[in-house]
Amino acid sequence: MESVISGELPPWLPRVFFGRNELVNQIVGLAESLTPLALIGAGGIGKTSIVLTVLHDHRIKQRFGDERRFIRCDQFPPSLGHFLNQLSAVTGAGAENPRDLTPLQPFLFSKEMIVVLDNAESVLDPQGTDGREIYATVKELSRFGNICLCITSRISTIPPDCETLDIPTLSMEAACDTFYRIHKNAKRSDPIDNILTQLDFHPLSVTLLATVAHQNKWNTSRLTREWGSRRTGVLQTDHDESLAVAIELSLGSPMFQELGPDARAVLEVVAFFPKGVDENNLDWLFPAIVNREDVFDKFCVLSLAYRGNGFATMLAPLRDYLHLKDPTLSPLLCAIKEHYLSRLSGGEIVHEIRWITLEDVNVEHLLDAFTSVDAGSSDIWVACANFMVYLCWHKPRLPVLGSKIEALPDDHPSQPSCLFELSRLFFSVGNYAESKRLFTHALELWRERGDDLRAAQMLWHLSDTNRHLRLHKEGILQAKEAVEIHERA
Repeated sequence: MESVISGELPPWLPRVFFGRNELVNQIVGLAESLTPLALIGAGGIGKTSIVLTVLHDHRIKQRFGDERRFIRCDQFPPSLGHFLNQLSAVTGAGAENPRDLTPLQPFLFSKEMIVVLDNAESVLDPQGTDGREIYATVKELSRFGNICLCITSRISTIPPDCETLDIPTLSMEAACDTFYRIHKNAKRSDPIDNILTQLDFHPLSVTLLATVAHQNKWNTSRLTREWGSRRTGVLQTDHDESLAVAIELSLGSPMFQELGPDARAVLEVVAFFPKGVDENNLDWLFPAIVNREDVFDKFCVLSLAYRGNGFATMLAPLRDYLHLKDPTLSPLLCAIKEHYLSRLSGGEIVHEIRWITLEDVNVEHLLDAFTSVDAGSSDIWVACANFMVYLCWHKPRLPVLGSKIEALPDDHPSQPSCLFELSRLFFSVGNYAESKRLFTHALELWRERGDDLRAAQMLWHLSDTNRHLRLHKEGILQAKEAVEIHERA
């Protein structure tokens, strides 16, 4: 006679699963000792795949046998009654319409088991229906000495007795293994490695990318073109699995909605900046957002952002999805742009060392984005020149703005000053040939405009550049001409 298994066994383990062995072993060890635990991370980070792999691990099967229970918390309405009914049904407790854990306790205390609450943010959201009551019930369940409670959640509001594990993205090798196992027909190549890097090795994004490429039979060249033109818009399969669905699920949560109508606009600002937002600057960046610190705390609780080195930032796929193609359409971002331009024009170069060394990538991206959509603005190009002054003093490197500056028409008001500062940057990094070429161009522009003192300044810099190029005679002539101009002035 066949034995009847009370309750429900977990779903099958994932077919494609790489790079998580150390994490799985850690979780198995905790589960064997009946330690309650929570896997916390952004949507698509791989929490469910990890916990299913744990449930099918031979040590867990040996430890718990058929008492391995898996509850999808996003598959029923988020009320206490529905949660208790699902817990009773899946574990096999047999209690009908329980109002609390009391009717289930005799059964739950009778055996050792591991119970997984997957996507628990659906029921643990403090702003959700019965959120406090469900949290209290889960907290009580986590204290059962014979049960290993395992929670996977996007939010970090989990019972304090749980050991918390923040789930990281994949390693480069694990991301590649995942992609090529699914795609099957591609050979490893630098272009694909580059795309996976731009996805931060985010498991869901890697899986979707490989699935879409496999379904459409795209080779590496076609995939690279599609990514170049559509970015994360590529990540949607024929079965309507998409990155957008995973992200919008987080944005639609009660906790996020409770933050108010400005929350998404603030999140888009975080997404706009490559490094995220320096939390020391919230006051001057978001003066109109009254509860700005609470908003950023909630972003982190919801796994929409994470903290590192004083910045609140986000995973690349989420950043790419929320990134505004036209920043001028965001009133908040336009206001922040003015804050940055004002700070760049402050003239206190010495006192801005920390700011510019921390935020140079953000500043450059902002200038690059706004010069792309508002190239006629004089203010933005003046800010570009000022930015290069900061770089030259505190963080000498070549900016991505260089090609845009050189593409400006010669009659643009800011062209000679931008060229001059770009020349100085080339000089500061030791590229004297390029520095000379740009100084020469700037000299021609100042002469055309009849500004002798600016022309003399260019001549002095050209003289010094030629000295470094060992073109001493040319440098001496330029120095003499500069002196003559000053004597006439």
